Amino acid sequence: MTITHGFDPKRFISPTVKNIPPSGIRRFFDLVANTKGVISLGVGEPDFVTPWHIREACVHSLEKGYTMYTSNYGMPELRQAIASYLLDTFGLEYDPSKQILVTIGASEAVDLALRTVINPGDEVLIPEPCYVAYQPVTRLAGGVPVTVPTTMEDNFALTAARLESYITPRTKVLLLCFPNNPTGAVLDTDTMHAIAALVKKYNLLVISDEIYSELRYDGPPLSFAAIPGMQERTILINGFSKAFAMTGWRIGYVAAHPEFLAQMVKIHQYTILCAPIMSQMAALEALRYGRENAKHMVEQYNQRRRLVVKRLRDMGLECFEPQGAFYVFPSIKHTGLSSIEFAEKLLQEEKVAVVPGNAFGASAEGFIRCSYAASLADLIEAMNRMERFVARHLALNSGAAAEA
Repeated sequence: MTITHGFDPKRFISPTVKNIPPSGIRRFFDLVANTKGVISLGVGEPDFVTPWHIREACVHSLEKGYTMYTSNYGMPELRQAIASYLLDTFGLEYDPSKQILVTIGASEAVDLALRTVINPGDEVLIPEPCYVAYQPVTRLAGGVPVTVPTTMEDNFALTAARLESYITPRTKVLLLCFPNNPTGAVLDTDTMHAIAALVKKYNLLVISDEIYSELRYDGPPLSFAAIPGMQERTILINGFSKAFAMTGWRIGYVAAHPEFLAQMVKIHQYTILCAPIMSQMAALEALRYGRENAKHMVEQYNQRRRLVVKRLRDMGLECFEPQGAFYVFPSIKHTGLSSIEFAEKLLQEEKVAVVPGNAFGASAEGFIRCSYAASLADLIEAMNRMERFVARHLALNSGAAAEA
């Protein structure tokens, strides 16, 4: 046996992890962190501070000495409040003792769900553009992500016909996120029923990330699990980050068939044990008394949404009108710049930060994501700067075309 004395850390790293690229969002915002005077329309985080009564509930819990572990499943009172919320909002009945698990945000919930049900080689259908984490966590679970492109012409909504064309004998899971990040697209009830028919036909499981369900502008919140026959086939994921402005609290939940929950909690208890009790106390307060604050935030987002869509269209960018979440996803193709070029040059020249579309999948090249979870003053100034930028580069692009 040959003994070597040099130490190479790369030799010990899992190839699966090594081959996963870093987040396209976070990699881009390393540039932002070192640039002064930037208006950021990039990170998907409410600009509202968590309402005071929710923060106060946390402070009060600390003053009373609530600093201990909870059940792996989460506080019974919180699970009961979640069950009541799901019943009131969607008409969904879940047993809080067996069918609800409190997690470290919706992100942990997605990871738990995939690791619980995926065997090596199983295919997971993911509508694209999609949240940056879905493909990596599928690979980490041993699955094969299969992206299903959606288009601006279809309002970025998944269609049953397109979905069916991507189903194979190895397909096991459909991973949904509507309202969608990054496009703000939603699914109407007719489309949900058509997709549900395919789920039954091909005996699939659905993981439905509904973290933006409260942020919907075209009607009341909808849940895929509420479609007839889908509750037992759906692992429903939600949380408090977006609707209640509680991103840093890292608190989410899963609602699902008890057979799934019993297995998911195994992974949760060996990796996390339980969500912090202080965050759970704050989440309980949010569900009991924070719904009106959440509605107020949605009203503010709606006002900003209309402003940003109009300004983007006025400056010549084709822009789908989002019906949920707090993002717009305009096309920048006619500027002659790629998504990364547009985002980098906009940051350098006008100090406005947006996310390149290709961070959300290959089919999203030619788009950028702009978050309107920012103050009206910042949004107006950002649109002014972007308008100058677009006009300048359209002129440059026209001049280059004329010379050619």
